[in-house]
Amino acid sequence: MSVSAQVVDGVLQQKVNSTDSDKKTSKATNSSTLDKDAFLQLLVAQMKYQDPLEPTSNTEYISQYATFSELEQMQNMSSTMELSRAASLVGQTVVVETTDDNGNTTSDMGVVDYISYENSKALVWVNGNSYPLDGVVEVADAEYIEAYSMALTLVNAIRKLPPVANLSISEREAVESIQKTYESMNEYQQSFVAEDVKKQIEDYVAKMEEVIKLDELNKKQDTGDAGKTDGADGGDDAGKTE
Repeated sequence: MSVSAQVVDGVLQQKVNSTDSDKKTSKATNSSTLDKDAFLQLLVAQMKYQDPLEPTSNTEYISQYATFSELEQMQNMSSTMELSRAASLVGQTVVVETTDDNGNTTSDMGVVDYISYENSKALVWVNGNSYPLDGVVEVADAEYIEAYSMALTLVNAIRKLPPVANLSISEREAVESIQKTYESMNEYQQSFVAEDVKKQIEDYVAKMEEVIKLDELNKKQDTGDAGKTDGADGGDDAGKTE
């Protein structure tokens, strides 16, 4: 690689002609953080092409290097903390969000299976997909997971029922199970149930009470009709015997 430069008004004007191999190296350097070797190369170039009439003092070079070293330590500390934070999420249930190029946001929820570290960035793996650590918007504890699961169970159970108007006695056990599950939930758990779902539960319970009363009434009528029929048959038989 050949380097030529000139100083204009005390500012270094640098032009670099590089081979394909050098371009690849430059591209790799630009895609990552500025490391110590890159800083030293810049420092050597600055010393080489400084204005000979106004050379930079050694004190200034030392100050620049000290500043860079401090910055590098801060970057290393930040990377270590990020990796530590990501590692603490392994085995926990999290909610992650991603935004595509069109600005559409999608979310995913699941257990963090493992983490990986690429280009100085920690990635969390959820449901077979990798997400940047910054995409984690919620970390769910056991109480949250239980409440969420119970609410989801109610929704799935309601979806299996026919419309309220078509409810029959055959769905009695299913409706009573939904009612019992909801009533067993505490206030925090019930807060996970959407208002429209709560209304559906009330409608199904009220309708089932009507269905049960109607079924019991029909059974009584059937029993009464059976008794009348038996009595009538007995009278006829008695008359025939005489």
